[in-house]
Amino acid sequence: MTRLLTLFGFIAALTLPARAQTEEIVAGLSQNVVSITATFVGSEILIFGAIKREAPAPDSELGVAVVVEGPSHPITVRRKARRMGIWVNTDAVEVQRAPSFYAISTSGPFEDLVNESVDRAMHISIPESIRIFSSEEVEDPDSFAEALIRIRKKAGLYKIDEGNVTVTDDTLFDTRIELPANLTEGTYRTRIFLTRGGEIVANYTTDIDVAKVGLERWLYNLAHEQALIYGLMSLAIAIAAGWGASAFFRMVLRS
Repeated sequence: MTRLLTLFGFIAALTLPARAQTEEIVAGLSQNVVSITATFVGSEILIFGAIKREAPAPDSELGVAVVVEGPSHPITVRRKARRMGIWVNTDAVEVQRAPSFYAISTSGPFEDLVNESVDRAMHISIPESIRIFSSEEVEDPDSFAEALIRIRKKAGLYKIDEGNVTVTDDTLFDTRIELPANLTEGTYRTRIFLTRGGEIVANYTTDIDVAKVGLERWLYNLAHEQALIYGLMSLAIAIAAGWGASAFFRMVLRS
């Protein structure tokens, strides 16, 4: 019995230093809900927080990475080639998962904050966030994922902003993430990673809800749930607009 108690005491003594060095993220967002209206032109989310410790900070350099990820959907990426003077689709790759929006904000160079093994395990970088079906018929399927990333970066949907996270006294941090106007509805997962020496020592996850409201929501529901009524209404509006414009110009010409 005495030996057993001694063993438990030894294990507790070993675990105490490790617990004393643990760090915890306490974070918040300026808004957890983004409403898409007819006049929506984008939004900006302020992400801020602090690092809670029970002991002095370690000597290794602190890094903070913030990731905002939109809903993921499958997509087919096609390659075009010129055949007899005409551009046609040739090869295609099925992308199993591709986030509709993906933004990374870091306190320094991404490669210095997160090593490759951690990135592969946690899917932090933009390339690691995309999953494609393996295809033996297509050579170099990774090039299709690279093309998708390039297109969505150009549209402002994928971006990485190194050095955009401000860290104060190795305790407080904040950053701003810009959300474009062409957002997809859904839950946007926000992840915050605290790193030291390329390894993750703490992480925090929360959600941002993006949804259409008002007239946008009504039109969206009508188009998807009552397609016939939506089509007839659109046709009626087009006819009325055309008739109104014609009547206006006839009146102007007569005067």
